[in-house]
Amino acid sequence: MFNYAALRHPEHAAVIQRVLAIPTARFQRNIVAWLDPAEADAFLAACNQETRTGRRDHAMFTLAIQTGLRISELIGLTVTDIHTGIGPHVHCLGKGRKERRTPLLPAMLTILNRWIDEHGGPGDAALFTTTTGRPLSRDAIERRIRVTVTTATASCPSLNGKQITAHTLRHTAAMTLLHAGVDTTVIALWLGHEQISTTNIYLHADMTLKENAIAKVTPPSVAATGRYQPTDAVLAFLNAL
Repeated sequence: MFNYAALRHPEHAAVIQRVLAIPTARFQRNIVAWLDPAEADAFLAACNQETRTGRRDHAMFTLAIQTGLRISELIGLTVTDIHTGIGPHVHCLGKGRKERRTPLLPAMLTILNRWIDEHGGPGDAALFTTTTGRPLSRDAIERRIRVTVTTATASCPSLNGKQITAHTLRHTAAMTLLHAGVDTTVIALWLGHEQISTTNIYLHADMTLKENAIAKVTPPSVAATGRYQPTDAVLAFLNAL
């Protein structure tokens, strides 16, 4: 607010400067959670595509994992927001009413085309709806995610105890891009981040990225030792603490 006021009320510059000089409160920032490829595959496979609800969920969750759309953006999508012509993409209205267009992969386009054909609604209708044709609510989407995770846990035990929300699917999209070598500035545009610092949280999230960085700067004369494996004596000492 005071950054905004500094540009429009210079007569209060002295007070504004004093307020902006106050250091921000420190708080704990949790490491983001995401689904690895095996977990994502198990999660999507758990959608029962023998039912309309399952096919809807499969299309919605696949779109979230590929594009990283926020849950509010998923809710706000209409049928005409899916552009299937040359340069297929999804158009959404994100935070601050900022428009964003995200490319769609061929496999994702096939899934969406199939769902749109089944949907059968007008172009301005919500893309993902209940059985009665009403737009899905935030709570409804989160509930469907929990149900799907419970089913997927049977085939993918690593999902057990993992707190998975719609934002986890967004994080999954970001980590997939990061592991593919996409620059963080591009990821920021992809996700609709206002500041690049927001995207940098993904750089701290995955130990694999850090290990690869260490491997690149290790002198050739130093033999690769791999990840440290504690001896039984060390583990016994730690267990006794």
